[in-house]
Amino acid sequence: MEEHFSDQVGPIMDERQAAQAALELEGKPPEQMLAWAIERFGRGLGICSSLQAEGCALIDMAWRIDPAVRVFTIDSGRLPEETHDLIGRIRDHYGIRIDVYLPEASTVEGMVGRHGNNLFRQSVELRLMCCQVRKVLPLKRALLNYRAWVTGLRRDQSVTRANIRRLEIDRDHGGILKLAPLADWTERDVWDYVRRNEVPYNALYDQGYKSIGCAPCTRPVAEGEDARAGRWWWETGAAKECGMHCAIESGSFQRRIDATLDPDGGGR
Repeated sequence: MEEHFSDQVGPIMDERQAAQAALELEGKPPEQMLAWAIERFGRGLGICSSLQAEGCALIDMAWRIDPAVRVFTIDSGRLPEETHDLIGRIRDHYGIRIDVYLPEASTVEGMVGRHGNNLFRQSVELRLMCCQVRKVLPLKRALLNYRAWVTGLRRDQSVTRANIRRLEIDRDHGGILKLAPLADWTERDVWDYVRRNEVPYNALYDQGYKSIGCAPCTRPVAEGEDARAGRWWWETGAAKECGMHCAIESGSFQRRIDATLDPDGGGR
């Protein structure tokens, strides 16, 4: 899974270059943005997909531009079987490799040993810890292999995503470039693309799901209900985010995580 970059791979961009690129790509369709990123970064670009409809559409777009495009996903260890099935279907459909990053086993053991396997239902803080261990930390490890990454974020998914940029420097991950080509798309735009191009998608969508994450933290939503209402539905007033895209942890939060997981500090 480790990648050794060649001289042909574009370097990390600085703020001025990123601002210029954002200006040049303003109003351009997602396919054109992906083509620019693939040409600019080559093997240094990764399509990050959680195998939701947006990510599946992006995989299809990128594959049509470059069948050798790199794709990766984070497997939290609690994903629905339907998501695992979809990974196999996408591999077969496009003939591509999907790199799968999992949480460190020892870190999961430390967390579960102290708080139990379903700690996420005890408090928002423990849910965020679970997300940190199972999703955020593996993502940080994965992104060490890339100089730019593509996400399926859309502005109309939630209030916390309303101001996301289509292209920006990702200071949370070493200053690499982060792209959100579908930022100004609607849910209907995504599904129009998926159906028009016969893109494989998660079978849970046909069961009423609109946002799919870990199995115990995701449920179907009612007609007209907010798409992310099915995520962590037992929480009140908390942001429907795990921390992969919206930084929610603070230094004190990180210290609490370290104290919980440190075997010498009684974390097991």
